[in-house]
Amino acid sequence: MTELTLIRHGQAQTGATDEASYDRLSDLGHEQARWLGEYFRESLNFDHLLSGTLTRQIETAQSLGLSHIPYRQDKRLNELDYFGLAHSIKATHGVAFPETAEEFASHIPQVLEIWRTGEVAEGLENFDSFRLRILSALKDAAANEGRVLLVTSTGVIATLVALSLGLDIDMKSKMFLAVGHTSTHKFELRGDDLHLTQFGATPHLDRPDRVYARTHA
Repeated sequence: MTELTLIRHGQAQTGATDEASYDRLSDLGHEQARWLGEYFRESLNFDHLLSGTLTRQIETAQSLGLSHIPYRQDKRLNELDYFGLAHSIKATHGVAFPETAEEFASHIPQVLEIWRTGEVAEGLENFDSFRLRILSALKDAAANEGRVLLVTSTGVIATLVALSLGLDIDMKSKMFLAVGHTSTHKFELRGDDLHLTQFGATPHLDRPDRVYARTHA
């Protein structure tokens, strides 16, 4: 049995309509990561730190301030191509790009369902490939000795939750929207079986003066 702790990156550039504009932390995102790093240094010990290769993931790993832990990057922890998928289904299915939080909440299940059925533009990573790569990243991380901390994104975490609990697309979409910035999630690998043991913890934000820092979008 191996326990792995996954965290979502800090808040990025809310309101962006493309990956390049979105992919860097906001000032609050850096603060969220610093607070989480302080919590880890006081409460938990990790032996390895991994992140994806997206800027927001790397910046989160760096802002944790855990420089005493061996750190490496693994692109298999990168997020699904939400913007590519969104623009693809707009062109092929006429589904408009969301402009509000409410529209985003209804947009996600449409994107995930169309992606699952394979009705997207050529050149985009398909759903099965995405699922296989994140599972392979998790299994390789579990091969490390000691406790492993992984910095990734909401689509990765929501997909792993869905796989571990056998959730359908509608429930997976709800999980996708429930993953807060710098929230922590724990999984156990028992042989080839994936088990969720913690979802959405934010101990570094669970105090009155930091309620404002609980963000999702």
